[in-house]
Amino acid sequence: MFQDQLAEKVRPFIDLIDYMRSIGIDKELPLPTIAVVGDQSSGKSSVLETLSGVALPRGTGIVTRCPLLLKLCNDRTVKWEAVISYGGKVFEFDEPSEVVRYVEQAQNTLAGKGVGICEDLITLKITSSTVCDLSLIDLPGITRVAVKGQPEDIGVQINNLITKFIKNKRTIILVVVPCNVDIATTEALKMAQEMDPEGTRTLAILTKPDLIDPGAEKNVLEIVHNRVIFLSMGYVIVKCRVQKQIDENMSIARAIEEELEFFQNHEHFRSLVREEKATTKYLAKKLTNALFKQIKTYLPQMSEKIKEQLGEVKHSLSKLEGGPPLEPEEKRKYLIQVITDFNEQITQLSKGDIIVEENLFVLMRKEFTQWMKCLENDKSNYHRVVQQLVDEYDQEHRGSELPGFSNYRVFQHVVQKLVAKLKIPAMTTLQKIRDSLCLHGIFIFSNIVKERIVEQFEMEMQVYTQDEIFHKVMLEAEAHILEEGEIADDKEQDTRSKYPELLKAYYEIVVQRLADQVPMLIRYFILKQSAKIVCSEMLDLLHRDDTDNILQEDSEIGQYRAKLQAQADRLLLANDKISSL
Repeated sequence: MFQDQLAEKVRPFIDLIDYMRSIGIDKELPLPTIAVVGDQSSGKSSVLETLSGVALPRGTGIVTRCPLLLKLCNDRTVKWEAVISYGGKVFEFDEPSEVVRYVEQAQNTLAGKGVGICEDLITLKITSSTVCDLSLIDLPGITRVAVKGQPEDIGVQINNLITKFIKNKRTIILVVVPCNVDIATTEALKMAQEMDPEGTRTLAILTKPDLIDPGAEKNVLEIVHNRVIFLSMGYVIVKCRVQKQIDENMSIARAIEEELEFFQNHEHFRSLVREEKATTKYLAKKLTNALFKQIKTYLPQMSEKIKEQLGEVKHSLSKLEGGPPLEPEEKRKYLIQVITDFNEQITQLSKGDIIVEENLFVLMRKEFTQWMKCLENDKSNYHRVVQQLVDEYDQEHRGSELPGFSNYRVFQHVVQKLVAKLKIPAMTTLQKIRDSLCLHGIFIFSNIVKERIVEQFEMEMQVYTQDEIFHKVMLEAEAHILEEGEIADDKEQDTRSKYPELLKAYYEIVVQRLADQVPMLIRYFILKQSAKIVCSEMLDLLHRDDTDNILQEDSEIGQYRAKLQAQADRLLLANDKISSL
């Protein structure tokens, strides 16, 4: 009937979109399509029957309960054959009369028996020598009131389902409206205007012209000529089989002949045939050309988007790497390789040879600099604190000895108190470095270095340094005092008056020791020793017999990898298909 409506160059483009939808590319990006929208009893089913050449489910209430992708393929060598697929099931048949049964069976499987709806897609491919090359999606008819057995929000469910399809800017909205109603009040056209306010991708079909009240023909002509509600794609008026003709088993071929006769003989509408604004035959031609243009327009963008997404998915897969092998003999080789690679990376990481976002030594150097500033700040407050501690200790602990006699316990006590104050900032430095490395996904044995730092401070509680070192530092301190002209009062010229200078000299030695020793401990035990321990424990895995348990992959990771791989396969197939077009 419509086999001459499409040039051969168009078929590959429609096949391309059908193929991409079949492999699931519509999950990755929106595809150009035609979505059929109409109120219940708008004549939507009759239009689709005429285009497809077969009867579709009919009745009162909601008839289309699942989105139905109708793929029409013209093939002069095939009389008639069909394939219906849904939910992983595929059925082939060659009797047009079986379409209704198979579609109803599919809807009952997906949406359940009754009057509920479902978003799952049913695909019906019809190949015949009498159909046009076209693909479109039939959506449930719009309803406002729930009938017996339907959920109260059935209207909302249907609107949401329709919106899901027509909000895609690449979808041509095919609105079906009866001629005998006020077009401005139809819910279908309102929904189309919400999703396509400029009317650039909406095409309206006017049905039931034989039911127009006498005298209303001029109003219909105004609509068809785009003078009432403007749509860039315009309007087409059609006349399909009425219920009486269906009951009398009038063939669709005969109905198409009568449709042409109706318009050619109609006093008001005969001009629309010449203008190519009437008959289902012209509708088929217009729809096919519209879909072809839509596909050609968006094909370059789709190609770029597919390549972009393919690159992103491949990058994600490369980060996951491959999973463990399934063959037992390969598993041990795989484990050895993984452990070898891991230990090599850990060792290089501990040496600073591998950069992870920011070099580990850079991270630690920042914290070590802060540690040094903390020590310097503590030295700047030294005079006030030391003199106060000496006075307090002398008043509380000096025995019967006369002023001027040395008391080493005072010196030792003050040193221990000053050193103890530095323990907290040292531990804070360790904690900051530990937290920073953990954020980079680097596991460390911080307890080991914590114990060593505690030991270091316990050793510092033993007041000790080489005599030569102490004398040298003391002389430098005394020379500094003489330069500044600091002279103590006679009353304070006992041994205590020298405590601040002695303490300052010794404290300088302590600061120099801790300034280097704490960072060295942290570097050694956090990096070197942690790396050794980790590598040793990893090598121990090779001596275990439970290789399967060791290589058991987290189920979520495996599922995520499988999902990415399936996505990559889809995109690769789509990219190859576009390239071959």
